[in-house]
Amino acid sequence: MKIKSDVPVLGFAAYSGTGKTTLLVNLIPLLKQKGIEVGVIKHAHHTFEIDQAGKDSYKIRKAGASQMLIGSKERWALMVEQSETDKIIRLQEYIAHLDQEKLDLILVEGFKPESIPKIELYRPSLGNPLLCRADESVIAVATDTKITGELDLPILDLNNHAAIIQFIIKTFSLKTEYSY
Repeated sequence: MKIKSDVPVLGFAAYSGTGKTTLLVNLIPLLKQKGIEVGVIKHAHHTFEIDQAGKDSYKIRKAGASQMLIGSKERWALMVEQSETDKIIRLQEYIAHLDQEKLDLILVEGFKPESIPKIELYRPSLGNPLLCRADESVIAVATDTKITGELDLPILDLNNHAAIIQFIIKTFSLKTEYSY
């Protein structure tokens, strides 16, 4: 299934413990400095809570509200309860919830099976195989060491965040505040 989006979508794929979230936390401020508005979708493999026990929003949701929106002048959040029998939600459904008119780029953490352009994070020291060998949607590999064997993809230094940002800007032809 081809993902439909008004703005570019870029995934970051890797095995657990490789540093996907750490990389995103470092890249997002650099993108913001260049005037690029970023939305992020992160896949969770487990049940999670974003509100705290005892708070009104938590009580209302636990009382049975299937959707609970909490808002203030600084932010808002929508919590939607899904039964365990609900189908697995595809990335496209999450993208549809984002206000794409206010974004220049959507970054996705996880969702390895989705057919979106992805940067693979690869640390040979962890002993996992390269995902790009079986996933044609990987457009580059970011690694912390030299990769042995033939690889017909751009290789990025996982620790050179500025170079990764430049790769993203060039690949998706993003306009920065310095673009003319």
